[in-house]
Amino acid sequence: MAVSLSGKVAVVTGASSGIGRATALAFAREGMRLVLSARSRERLAEVAAAVGGEPLVVAADMTVPAEVDGLIERAIGHFGAVDVLFANAGIYIAGEAAEGDPDAWDRMIATNVSSVFRAVRAVLPHMIARGSGDVLVTSSISGHQAIHWEPIYSATKHAVQAFVHGVRRQVLAHNVRVGSLAPGMVLNELWGLDDPAEIERKAAAREGLRSEDVAEAAVFMLTRPANVTIRDLVMLPQAQDL
Repeated sequence: MAVSLSGKVAVVTGASSGIGRATALAFAREGMRLVLSARSRERLAEVAAAVGGEPLVVAADMTVPAEVDGLIERAIGHFGAVDVLFANAGIYIAGEAAEGDPDAWDRMIATNVSSVFRAVRAVLPHMIARGSGDVLVTSSISGHQAIHWEPIYSATKHAVQAFVHGVRRQVLAHNVRVGSLAPGMVLNELWGLDDPAEIERKAAAREGLRSEDVAEAAVFMLTRPANVTIRDLVMLPQAQDL
């Protein structure tokens, strides 16, 4: 039986595009109050207009610790509570390790790993004090198996998986749920796809997931009854051979 999300406050990072944008729209349809965060103020303004209502828009760079901490502080200060943290912001770097750019890897680690740790750390005391809350982290199939064409990205998502599994057990006595949403190939800007016709063609060929498919999975995870935790939801395009 689905539980209503209406009126709950959700913080969505990486909200300006892809999975974050699609999930923000899905959350808005569920009646949630939103805190939208990403680096681009202009793109966030477009998403805010699309979701409607009165979302709090916070432009923040997830590689800057103070801005991650400030996001959670502003969310709680504005709405008085945070019911859901959707730690979704991430970047993608593939390629051969022998030819890679370690500085670019550091930026990816800061975004995909460190910012997740910091955002969760910032929100947990609040959720523990309230005795409720949901933390949902965007992982990847790469967090469940090392993929040879993206070893550093795979490493960041393995770190996320370990963190989610450990933190979930630390906070379960406080009625706080922690889960990982791990898609395979998603047809969006992160993978260089922004043509709607091409996205639909690939989706029809079962080669990729739409961002909206992942957003529906996020809603599913959050609407389970309080006695149910979806620890890991792994979803793949039907034709992705992994």
